[in-house]
Amino acid sequence: MDSFSALLRTASHEQHMEANASTFMSDLTGGRLEVDAYARYTEQLWFVYEALETGAERLASDPVAGPFIRPELFRMSALERDLTHLRGPDWRARLTALPATRGYVERVRECAERWPAGYVAHHYTRYLGDLSGGQVLRDTAEKTWGFAKKGDGVRFYVFEEIPNPAAFKRGYRELLDTVRADDLEKQRIVAECRKAFALNIDVLRALGDEFQLSA
Repeated sequence: MDSFSALLRTASHEQHMEANASTFMSDLTGGRLEVDAYARYTEQLWFVYEALETGAERLASDPVAGPFIRPELFRMSALERDLTHLRGPDWRARLTALPATRGYVERVRECAERWPAGYVAHHYTRYLGDLSGGQVLRDTAEKTWGFAKKGDGVRFYVFEEIPNPAAFKRGYRELLDTVRADDLEKQRIVAECRKAFALNIDVLRALGDEFQLSA
């Protein structure tokens, strides 16, 4: 019988591939978009991680979500350094969320406030993705737009407090396999994981519409 972490990975694999193959992400990692598109994407990430991390402290003592609240994963300070670099010191004054991003954020907040197990699904979807596929975008940004290697502009993708990402991800999956949830609740977590991917894909589609390339 598959472990819960393997079940989560399998259930979301198709959507994971869809997100990576989205027009916006393909154009971004392919170097076909300007740095403004990358900055706009980073702005949307700020809203999502603000929702994830604002609720984290309160969830730290929760028996289900608590084990996943790891400060070494937190991205807000890195995102804000990146946005200062990308948009200037007054970036907050011009920060706007796409409607799709607002929908994503509302769901994350709802789970953080009312359903810790659902929060775990969003936590897993975002942070393990950052430790994995996010590194491809960091490499593209450094090469395409000339950011210093692991410097301002790409700090979101640099986990300075996680020297061995592969080992960290193994440990994270072990936590998933021991999550305090019965089989029915695990099925709900799997469904929420798929929903998290769908919400992320909606944001990527909206960004694709905003930055569509001329034929």
